[in-house]
Amino acid sequence: MKKLLTIMFTIGSVGLAVAQPAAISNTPMQAPGEASYRSMPAAATDAGNGEIEGVVLDTETNQPVEFATVSLIDPATDKPIDGAVCDNKGQFKISKVEPGTYNVAISFIGYERQVIEGITVEDKKDKVNLGVIKLGSATEVLQEVSVVSQRDMVEEKVDRTIYNAELDATTRGGNATDVLRRVPMLSVDMDGNVSLRGNENIRVLINNKPSAIMAANIADALKQIPADEIKSVEVITSPSAKYDAEGTSGIINIITKKNNLQGATLNLNTGVGYRGSNLGLNGALKTKKLGLSLGGFGRSEYNTTGSFENRQTTISNGVETFTTQEASTTSNRLFGRYTFGLDYDFNEKNYLTGSVQLGARNGRGTQDDLTSQSFQDGVLVRETLKDVTTKDLSNNIDVSLAYTHVFDKPQKELTIMGMWSINDRTNDFTNYNYDVDDETLLTRLKNLNDSYDEETTLQIDYTSPIGDKQLVEYGAKQIMRTAVSDYTYLSADGENGSYVQLEGTTLNNNLDYRQGITSGYLSYTATLPKNYSVKAGARYEYTTITAFTKTESDIDIPSYGVIVPSVNLSKKLENGNMVKLGYNRRIQRPSIRFLNPNIQASNPLNISIGNPELDPEYTNNYELGYSSYFKRSSVQTALFVRNTTGAISSVRDVRGDTIRTTYQNIGQEDAYGINLSANINFGKLMLNGGSDVYYAVLSNNNPDPIYNASNTGIVISGRFFGNYDLGNGYGLQMFSFFRLRRTELQGYRGGFGMYNLGVKKDFNNKRGSIGLGVQNFLNPKLKVKSETITPIIVQNSVDIRNNLSFSLNFSYRIGKITTDGPQRRRKSIQNDDLKDGGDGGDSNGGGAPAAAPAAAPRRGRGN
Repeated sequence: MKKLLTIMFTIGSVGLAVAQPAAISNTPMQAPGEASYRSMPAAATDAGNGEIEGVVLDTETNQPVEFATVSLIDPATDKPIDGAVCDNKGQFKISKVEPGTYNVAISFIGYERQVIEGITVEDKKDKVNLGVIKLGSATEVLQEVSVVSQRDMVEEKVDRTIYNAELDATTRGGNATDVLRRVPMLSVDMDGNVSLRGNENIRVLINNKPSAIMAANIADALKQIPADEIKSVEVITSPSAKYDAEGTSGIINIITKKNNLQGATLNLNTGVGYRGSNLGLNGALKTKKLGLSLGGFGRSEYNTTGSFENRQTTISNGVETFTTQEASTTSNRLFGRYTFGLDYDFNEKNYLTGSVQLGARNGRGTQDDLTSQSFQDGVLVRETLKDVTTKDLSNNIDVSLAYTHVFDKPQKELTIMGMWSINDRTNDFTNYNYDVDDETLLTRLKNLNDSYDEETTLQIDYTSPIGDKQLVEYGAKQIMRTAVSDYTYLSADGENGSYVQLEGTTLNNNLDYRQGITSGYLSYTATLPKNYSVKAGARYEYTTITAFTKTESDIDIPSYGVIVPSVNLSKKLENGNMVKLGYNRRIQRPSIRFLNPNIQASNPLNISIGNPELDPEYTNNYELGYSSYFKRSSVQTALFVRNTTGAISSVRDVRGDTIRTTYQNIGQEDAYGINLSANINFGKLMLNGGSDVYYAVLSNNNPDPIYNASNTGIVISGRFFGNYDLGNGYGLQMFSFFRLRRTELQGYRGGFGMYNLGVKKDFNNKRGSIGLGVQNFLNPKLKVKSETITPIIVQNSVDIRNNLSFSLNFSYRIGKITTDGPQRRRKSIQNDDLKDGGDGGDSNGGGAPAAAPAAAPRRGRGN
């Protein structure tokens, strides 16, 4: 690890040493490589004590341009003699300037370079304030030829890493899951479960806002967001006190493309492929005060076939049973999502923003010919033949409204926000039990599980600067959450028998879980001398919970309060590189997927059940990061440590030949790792890649030797992205991702890899494009092996997915928008909340996978 860090620091130093100045022009132009002049050494300026200062802002957003390069140029030689780097407020200062006349050049990746000429420092102590300097996007039209700079695929900020997804054409026709596979520090398995630095306890926001669909199932919710609508993805590994205290490993914020300028526009995005198709239509209208947007899309996934095999040995009451299982699988899904947005500017000091979002998901899956055989002492004691169908249907509504008042003093503002969100979900399954010999239908077993998550949130935030170097933020928030699950089991004889409800409180019950969270926070940011900056704060949250079922009127869950501090430090080095150090404490509350006491038994030999009495888990995160920039390239690396106590862990026991999984707060999870990512440009070729490596130490601390478990191991994942401009509007892109096997508490989950290749053609001045993409064309079958080992369980399973896919994508834009007036920074509520995963995130307790949501059973086998 020390050698790796040494190499990274050396690369940054050598790159900066060999960087050569670009020719300086009096005409604004793109300058993607000029970030290497973030700080020039002083040359013969010691004789003076003059100062030149100013503020650099984005023309469209009116927000500070952090880390913009400011060069002091000698007009006689047209070469830089000194310089500075803008801080997080866009401010810069060049000190010790000799009397004389100079030019000042301001540049940053993705912006037009600006040159201010004839700046005169009259005497040794003269101070020159250039005021506000605006930088616009690096686009220039010369004789009908459009010249557009290419932003870095990965950008490093003080508290987050940003992946500019709109630059990646290989995801066209895909969804947010495809995009997140390309983001540094993230890992996405073949089921769509997302982890950050190996931890799935994350919070996913959309445009800084939470959504109830994310609380229900992150993996499925991400498939509702088309890749073509995503502008960027922000990975926040050290959230400040302003964010909710939840999210063990951090926050993922998905920023979608917005049309909130002047004019009207209509976008059509469509794609058709072997395993999926999509259709999107989005329009926007913006006048001086009012902005409206209405858009929707749909995506279908089909032809997703596969199979699984499962081998397990269980010991119950001293009796050892060996069981084999195998089945073929299919799944079909249909997603839809529609959003109406509104922005209204009362005046330059007061504005309102809101949105209403409707979404739906329809998923159906089957396990055909699910054959199970159980042996004791080599003798067959039980054999079953089943078909399994599952149905996962949901719809959600998210309504949000925010009012912001901007004061005369810069950066001073007040925001009041409200949000209401609900997600209704139906998650049912039916087991069709057949006679093994003649395959006649004997019985049907059905589980009906209706649930919903509802949140109402009120929040107030106040920001006030102290001078020009300090900023104070504080606010309060109230979340009112309700999670309800109502479930029942029914059985019927043969094909025509009527369903009858089964008796038993474990088979027919409900859970009503109500949670209230009252919180307040204080955050302080300061720009210190010698390019240091600090952001520190603390948040207090008090949680009350009431829960009951039909049979238990009051589940005793005590209220609790918690203080969560956070500290982020950064140092801008003279060569423009950055060192960051961060610490934060997080809390993770269990979601309905961990709490739900409904028995998930679509695979009757591997069942799972939630625990309504779970407590939250607590995590301390430590991070040390270093970012290096040279020429048109950048390298980022970070060391991290994550310690979790009271972790919500799976506990597996045995009932005969059946493995039952539930959850308890008995875990200790530690991770020690390194992230590495690089973005390198060679003319028309851009390469981007990275790797995440961590050492996991897991223990459930269970005193019972039968259930006690611990494990350690190294987990490695990596990604590679390439883009080549072929000219004449043609482009070629490729992407690949891999993750070696992942260490789990009681075994491991196998590794996997995937890749795709895409080619596209822009036409009509980039108003339209057409492209072709293909995925996993060399190894169409994706195979993942898993293993679980305990004193009473030995289980090995293989999951196979047919993953070959190709698609034809088309997009076209009608209309035009212009930048008439500044764009305001919109505010929204952020509920960075709830540990997700539960039933689905555990691969059904490590056994054979639960039936994917899909269609009816085989022909002629019942209804």
